[in-house]
Amino acid sequence: MSTENELFSAVDALLEQVAQDPLPHPAERRRLREAAGLSQDQIAAALKTRRETVSGWEAGRTDPRPPKRAAYARLLEGLAERFPPPGDEAADGAGAGEAGSAGRAAAEPTAPTADGAGAAGPEGASVPVAAPAVASVPSPAAAPSAPSAPSPAPAAADVRSGSRPAVRAAGGPVRRPAPVAGEARFSNGPLVVLDADADRQVVAYGVGGIVLDVPAASLPALVEWALGEAMLGAPRLHRSGRDSDPVLVLTDAAAERYGLPARLSPQERLSGRLPDDHKVVKQLAKADWQLTRRGLGPWARIYRPAQGGRRSCVQLCVLGWDALDARSWGGAAALPPAELARLLGTYATRVITPRGSTAVNGLELMTALHPPTRAGEPDASGRRHSEHNPGSLGTQPVDCAPPEAPDGHPLLAHLPRFHQRGPAEMLVEEAYDWARPLTDEECLKPYVVGIDVNMAFAAGANGAVVGLGAPTRVSRPAFDAKVPGCWLVDLSHVELDPRLPSPFTPTGARPEGPAWYATPTVAYAVELGWSVQPLEGYLRAETGRYLDAWYGRLRDAYVATMADLGVTTGMEPQAFLDAMARHREVDPELALVLNAIKATVKGGIGKLRERPRGGGWRPGQSWPALQRPTWRPDIRAAVISRARVNMHRKMRNLAAATGRFPVAVLSDCAVYASDGPSPLDFLPYEDGKPLKGGFQLGVSPGMVKHEGTQTVLWAEGVREEHGDDLNLARYIKDGRITAHDDGE
Repeated sequence: MSTENELFSAVDALLEQVAQDPLPHPAERRRLREAAGLSQDQIAAALKTRRETVSGWEAGRTDPRPPKRAAYARLLEGLAERFPPPGDEAADGAGAGEAGSAGRAAAEPTAPTADGAGAAGPEGASVPVAAPAVASVPSPAAAPSAPSAPSPAPAAADVRSGSRPAVRAAGGPVRRPAPVAGEARFSNGPLVVLDADADRQVVAYGVGGIVLDVPAASLPALVEWALGEAMLGAPRLHRSGRDSDPVLVLTDAAAERYGLPARLSPQERLSGRLPDDHKVVKQLAKADWQLTRRGLGPWARIYRPAQGGRRSCVQLCVLGWDALDARSWGGAAALPPAELARLLGTYATRVITPRGSTAVNGLELMTALHPPTRAGEPDASGRRHSEHNPGSLGTQPVDCAPPEAPDGHPLLAHLPRFHQRGPAEMLVEEAYDWARPLTDEECLKPYVVGIDVNMAFAAGANGAVVGLGAPTRVSRPAFDAKVPGCWLVDLSHVELDPRLPSPFTPTGARPEGPAWYATPTVAYAVELGWSVQPLEGYLRAETGRYLDAWYGRLRDAYVATMADLGVTTGMEPQAFLDAMARHREVDPELALVLNAIKATVKGGIGKLRERPRGGGWRPGQSWPALQRPTWRPDIRAAVISRARVNMHRKMRNLAAATGRFPVAVLSDCAVYASDGPSPLDFLPYEDGKPLKGGFQLGVSPGMVKHEGTQTVLWAEGVREEHGDDLNLARYIKDGRITAHDDGE
């Protein structure tokens, strides 16, 4: 006979199973709470979490994880039975299965857009007239706690056709439950991967294992299908933002089916697009579809001008044209369609629906989380008008300060040709690239061990107060660490241990005189106890923590993906190191998502100071990126400054506590001589607790992981062969040094 504990364990197992069921749409979670008259604080207290966490669940930024997910799901299901969506006639008297469906209804409110129009569905309809048949799959609007393993793709003959798309879980029968109110527009997820079989039948593989047959015979018809019956897209990330456009990913076979080449010619690769006289480009123009300035390239935006605030736009991703850069996505482009849909769907759900390179996605995510405008209060006639959204960068670009301008910027057109600006003319806030020879004592140790800061630039963005507007030049200002901008100040008098890199220069060399610095760098000098007397400054009065939401979403995406790979927060140091050593083997495809998330961070920060691209540009001329409100080299400088200062602070604290100093630092990686091959052999832990203010092993951004270990004999050998300037941190991971790496 089963004991009480055994029965409770069985019930707990069922609750964990419930925890994996899809939760209601974030907007529905909030509606249910408010309908019951509960506050976020009450929910947080009941679930033993923070109010901010509950707010994140209701905003769609995060989803609860077990065991809280099961309890939260039970609460929402109970509230859904008591407070069905308005107009839900099937709520009363429904069976148990129907009650569960009602609890998951996503009654997304129609938020006003910038010009007062309601949130628009595809083809200008707020809610489609005919809802498709939908499979019993998780809602694409909510991030799954762990993506399911890819299911085998069904045979093309099994895919149904008709006026509505046939939708099913891969390998299973077509199911036709009632459409979900409010989410019907996006019931099939943010994107699909299209493939064609030998009979030229096109099949679309979506998120959650769903499969759609595609009746469209041409690219213009495919765009119409994506905006209509396909029910593709994703809800906005901010109430004043806009919904994500459907994304169609084309395999080689699908591209050829729609008249596109599987590969671009050398000339087309150079231009990054098909020529304007290509037959498919002409087809789109004939059907009144337009392309952006970048044309029909690897990532193409096909649209019609908005009417009444309603968008008609589709993003096209052509795999054979290198749309998924291997530097960010690894071998994702070669995956089978169903598996690629799972990978891209996970990224879309946790980060943003991809619409270009990971760098483009990183920048787009900033705008999606902080839209430049919002709908104002109604005027006398009841019409809403667009107004500036506080805390955003606005709709117009602002001029940077002359020291913040990169070489070739129009602000520098007056400088003589080939003029080289020094630190007193140019703000140089970059990541570390510093190394020093090993001391005699360090040479006696057997190993050099590298540690790497997780998401270092994301951590640098967290809490950063940045300027939101244009700078003002000020002569001899008093330094204020709360004012963002750049400062001309002499820090050459600051004395530090030569075994540490200088925190004020990316080379780690001591400053030689006045130089321009971002606010966090000067603030660190003050923190170290030194006086500063700026000679000049370009300061910004309007400030805000513009990147906080961006950091939060990317942090959650990173931590959730690492958890799926077996690395969770709160692990003991050795358990963390063991899990990290095998995490990429747990799910190699999901590890590609991890790479893309990290590339999104670095690329997004880099895009803030995008340089000229393509031929024809001359120094002193403008370039397209300068017309963006998000071209903000000052914000990039502040983030990199904070990341470098954070690194130095931890190295300084470690040195003060243990007498250990780094021998090389490259960006977010630091190398130490060690008595053993593990970071635990030189990072101090007492009673399982790390050094306060020092490096801590763990998965969260700002914590560190093991980067690699080599022998001291290796280190001395490569430095003897390649010179003392060689940075060991660049090669600590695998120890290989190529001629290209060494600059030969």
